Amino acid sequence: MRIISGRKKGLSLRAVPGSSTRPTTDKVKEAIFNIVGPFFSGGVTLDLYAGTGGLGIEALSRGMDEAVFVDQNKKAIEIIKENLHRCSLNEQAEVYRNDAHRALKALIKRNRSFDLIFLDPPYAKQKLESELSIIADFHLLNENGMIVCECGANTLIEGTVSTLECVKKEVYGDTKILIFQYEEQ
Repeated sequence: MRIISGRKKGLSLRAVPGSSTRPTTDKVKEAIFNIVGPFFSGGVTLDLYAGTGGLGIEALSRGMDEAVFVDQNKKAIEIIKENLHRCSLNEQAEVYRNDAHRALKALIKRNRSFDLIFLDPPYAKQKLESELSIIADFHLLNENGMIVCECGANTLIEGTVSTLECVKKEVYGDTKILIFQYEEQ
């Protein structure tokens, strides 16, 4: 695993040992950033099921100002911190060990909002519709922001969830990428 582009291009990232975390492949990561970027002039990103931190770190490398990383796995949190340190990005990051639902509640209480949100839950345990609804209902996504959902290819979430609309869908093998934005008024 490595950073594909931006100011930290080429730096390698450590993976979380074991099979509990499924890192986004370089091919899928490249496709995601070709859709949502590929580069940014500032902004804040949320990597909700961060795993190794690869998506949020890639966003920082490509120009995001700040990233919030959340994962409930203790080893994943250690790896995220190590990867941020390797890339000298500690100052631009907040890292929290929490489950996704409680993390969203905490972000709501802190009045946080994001320009880019990554939702890449374990495919078997995903609750994307519920999380998308919370994000929309509590305005965790900024007006022109995007949500990138990575899920199993057979996941049936498409169309509209709350005030969010699926504006793009791509399938790469057993992985589906869904891009959500607020509906056009």
